[in-house]
Amino acid sequence: MRIATITNWAYATTVCLTIASGITMVLASSADRVERAAVKQRDVFDELTFVVEDDISQLSDRARLFAISADPAHAAVYQQTLAGLGSVEKRVGKLRDNGAGAEELQALHEGLHIAKGLEDEQQAAMAAKIAGDGERARALVFGPEYERELERVRSRLGHFRYVLDQRSDRAIEDASFASQRLRTVSEIMVAITAILFLFVLGFILKHRILRPVVTLSDVINRLADQDYAVETPLFSQVDEIGDMAQAIRIFRENGLVRQKLERQRDADWQVREMLARMTQRLQGCESVSDLFTVVRLFAPRIAPDLAGRLYILDNRIDLMVCAAEWQGPRGTEAAFGPDGCWALRRGQIHSPGGEMVDVPCGHVASEATQATICVPLTAQGETIGLLVLENLVAAREPDASTSAYIELMSETVGLALANLNLREALHEKALFDSLTGLRNRHDLDEKLRKLVLGAEASGLPLGCLMMDIDRFKSLNDRFGHDAGDLVIRAVAGVFGGVMRDEGLAFRYGGEEFLMLMPGFDEQQAMARAAFIKERIGELELVHEGTALGPVTVSIGLAVYPWHGPAQSLILTADAALLRAKEEGRDRIVVASRRQRNAA
Repeated sequence: MRIATITNWAYATTVCLTIASGITMVLASSADRVERAAVKQRDVFDELTFVVEDDISQLSDRARLFAISADPAHAAVYQQTLAGLGSVEKRVGKLRDNGAGAEELQALHEGLHIAKGLEDEQQAAMAAKIAGDGERARALVFGPEYERELERVRSRLGHFRYVLDQRSDRAIEDASFASQRLRTVSEIMVAITAILFLFVLGFILKHRILRPVVTLSDVINRLADQDYAVETPLFSQVDEIGDMAQAIRIFRENGLVRQKLERQRDADWQVREMLARMTQRLQGCESVSDLFTVVRLFAPRIAPDLAGRLYILDNRIDLMVCAAEWQGPRGTEAAFGPDGCWALRRGQIHSPGGEMVDVPCGHVASEATQATICVPLTAQGETIGLLVLENLVAAREPDASTSAYIELMSETVGLALANLNLREALHEKALFDSLTGLRNRHDLDEKLRKLVLGAEASGLPLGCLMMDIDRFKSLNDRFGHDAGDLVIRAVAGVFGGVMRDEGLAFRYGGEEFLMLMPGFDEQQAMARAAFIKERIGELELVHEGTALGPVTVSIGLAVYPWHGPAQSLILTADAALLRAKEEGRDRIVVASRRQRNAA
């Protein structure tokens, strides 16, 4: 409220109190008038009562005088006085007209009726005197019965006067009390008016002007020093001081917004620098495990309010598998199908916690659906992964800048993951045979070198198995190259399937296969070769409805260090294979020590 408004209100209140005080004084004067009226009414009642008593006494006196003297003058005065009195109702009516109450009039009415009876006695006495019966006339107006009745009249009139006096005294007392009370109220109102004036004056000067001005002055000085952390006073009143406080508050809020924008700009530069550094590190990754490490390190710094998981698509089982996690998102790391995520279905960001109602993803925990954002990772239109981010601050969508960082991060991670997948695919094509899935000869020298070093360091043997499909050229000529490829895939499946994690299987070339078995001595290698030969012999291959017949293989075995040095291990096994083929095929031949020494 403005100071001018306060002043106007105080002025209006003072005027109202002054008017009320004046009205109170008027009411006090009215109470005085009531008191005077009550006194005047009592005087009137006293006068009327005196007249009634005087009339009754005068009638009684005239009747007695006539009864004694029989003077006609006394009778004439008596008759004249009686004629002037009128009826009882008329005499009571005069007092009623002057405000007498029912109880008072009742007492007067009873007295007048008794006086009316006395009038009958008086007239009887006067009639007896005229008739010459003086004795009876005197007995009627001077007898004890007459005295008792006369005393009753005086008693009722005295009671009437007493009741009138009581009522008049109460009226006077009430009027006097009301007058005094109203004068006291008037004096109190005048005092309140003076106190209100002094209070308003002191309040405006101290609380509404002096103190706020001092406070605002301190705030202005701190704002001038760009100390926008200062709290502005909350002067909610609508006045000049309030306008100044509002202007200072707006100035401070503008300063805070400017500082926030400056901090946000600095933070944006930091995040951009972090994104650039993350991109550089992703470009230097040699494997997907390196990529996962980079993502776990940089994602919380780029979006500190977001926890997340990185899923990659495992094409072998057609499931999204969790590869990395940071900042502890809710839910589990369980794999799920691509159809379980709406972002992967639609090929764009999916955020069910936004302002619009949307369908939550089935792979997200129910308590985290409103705070989760799914970002698909694609390359050349194909899904390769998924970023699942959870807002740790509130169930709301990130702001525009954070959304932009998320998109840049997802594009960078997706591109790096696609490059690594492509590199891995090219690497697999370079190291693995496309027809059989076995390793090819490009990786053989390096693997053999590592296995030989391991065998020399540990003192454990290293077995080598060379295998060739018998009469493969004849089978190729009879049934065609597709049938030959079928036989090679089937044999390679058996050959590579028996190794598991115990060794390495290679397609050495054409229909020839090589197996390196670290830790296998001659007996173990022989048992493994026999098992492979038996499994291949059990194959029943059919191509385009035609049975290809039984498939047999020839196998040559060599074990380091018993069958020669490591450098000639493959040559020794190949020589044993050659002997098996020369001896009739479909057999296993172990290199002899003589062959090792010759080598």
